[in-house]
Amino acid sequence: MRKGNRLTSYIILAMILGIIVGYFVHRSASPETIDSFSKNIKLLSNIFIRLVQMIIAPLVFTTLVVGIAKLGNLQTVGRVGGKAILWFVSASLVSLLLGLLLVNVFQPGHYIDLSQTDTAGLKDLMGKTQSFSLENFVTHVVPRSAIEAMATNEILQIVIFSIFFGVAAAAIGDYAKPVIHALDITAHIILKMVNYVMNFAPFGVFGAIAAVVAAKGLGIFQFYIIYFAYFILGIAILWVVLLTVGFLILKGRTKELLRRIGSPLLIAFSTTSSEAVFPKLTEELERFGCRDKIVSFVLPLGYSFNLDGSMMYMTFASLAIAQAYGIHLPLGTQLTMLLVLMLTSKGIAGVPRASLVVVLATCAMFNIPPEGVALILPIDHFCDMFRTATNVVGNALATSVVSKWEGELEG
Repeated sequence: MRKGNRLTSYIILAMILGIIVGYFVHRSASPETIDSFSKNIKLLSNIFIRLVQMIIAPLVFTTLVVGIAKLGNLQTVGRVGGKAILWFVSASLVSLLLGLLLVNVFQPGHYIDLSQTDTAGLKDLMGKTQSFSLENFVTHVVPRSAIEAMATNEILQIVIFSIFFGVAAAAIGDYAKPVIHALDITAHIILKMVNYVMNFAPFGVFGAIAAVVAAKGLGIFQFYIIYFAYFILGIAILWVVLLTVGFLILKGRTKELLRRIGSPLLIAFSTTSSEAVFPKLTEELERFGCRDKIVSFVLPLGYSFNLDGSMMYMTFASLAIAQAYGIHLPLGTQLTMLLVLMLTSKGIAGVPRASLVVVLATCAMFNIPPEGVALILPIDHFCDMFRTATNVVGNALATSVVSKWEGELEG
C-alpha cells in the first residue's frame, strides 16, 4: 500500500473512532466530565495544528521567493499572478452568487430554531471582530514587519514581503543565486519535515472529531437538519461547478488530481483547518505535475484570495440570519452585501473561524442583529468541515489550472 493511501486509511479510521468515542462520552458521562474530556482530547488536534503552523511561515517564504526567482522576470510574475487573480475573482463571485441564490430559493433561515443559541461562542467571536474599513484592510494586508508577520502566521503579509524579496532577487540576477540556492535547499528540508508532521495527522483528526461529538452530540442535527441540508446542497453544487470547469481545462487529469489531494482533503475536513494541509498540499500538487515555481506562487495567494467554500457560506449565513429574524432585504441590498463580502473577506486571512467573523461584521453593517450569529454557532463546526474541504479543492484546482495555462503541467 502506498504511503499516501496508508495515511488516508488511518485518517478515515481516526474519524470513525473519534465519532464512536465522542458519542459514547456524550451519552454516558456527566456534563463536567464531558467538558473536561473535550478540552483534553482536543489537545491532540491543537498539537497537530501547531506543528503545521510551525512550518507554514518558513515554507511560504522560501518556496514563494524561489518560485518568483525561477519565473525569471517581473513580466512573467505579472502574467502568472494575473491569471491566478482572474480565477480567484471568478470563483469567489460564483461562490457568493450561489449562496445568495440558494438562500433566496430555499429560505433556510425560516427553519432555524431561535432557542438554540450559543451566546458564549458569540462573545468569543465578538472579540475578534474589527470594524471593516479601508484603513483596517490596508494595515492587515501590508506588513510593518516581516518578522512579526511570520511570528503570527499572517500568510497574506508573508506573501507580500516574499513577492518583494523574490522580485528584487530576480532583478539582481546572478549575484542573488547563492541566496536563492540556499532558500531552495531550506524549502526541501521543510518539505521533509512535512512528512514527519503528517504522521501525527490521525491523532489530530481523532482529537478534533471526538471533542466536538462529545460536547455537542449527533443530536445537534435534529435542530438544524434543514439549514444544514441546504448548505450541503450548496457545497455539492459548488463542487460540481468547480470540477466541471477543472475538467474542461485539465481534461481526464481531474480524477488524478482528486486522488492526489485525498489525504489533505480528509485532514482539512476533519480538523476544519486549511492551514493544516498547506505543506502537504504543496507537496501533492508538485507530485501531480505542477511546476514548483507555479505552486509556490499561486497556492499562498489562493489561501488569502480563493476561499470558495467560505465565500459561499458568507452570503448563505448572513441572509439566513436575516430570514430568521424576519428581515426582508431587497435584491439590490443583497448584491451590495455580496460586494462588501467580496472585499472584506480578503482582510481576515488567518483569523480563526474567519467566515463567522466576517458574517458578524457584515450583519452589523446591514442592520441585521449581529447576535443572530449565535443562532448558527451550534452547527457551525459541521458546516466548517465542508467549507474548509471546499477551500482546499478550490485552491488545488486554481494552482493546477494556472499551471496548465502556463504550459507548466507535467504528466
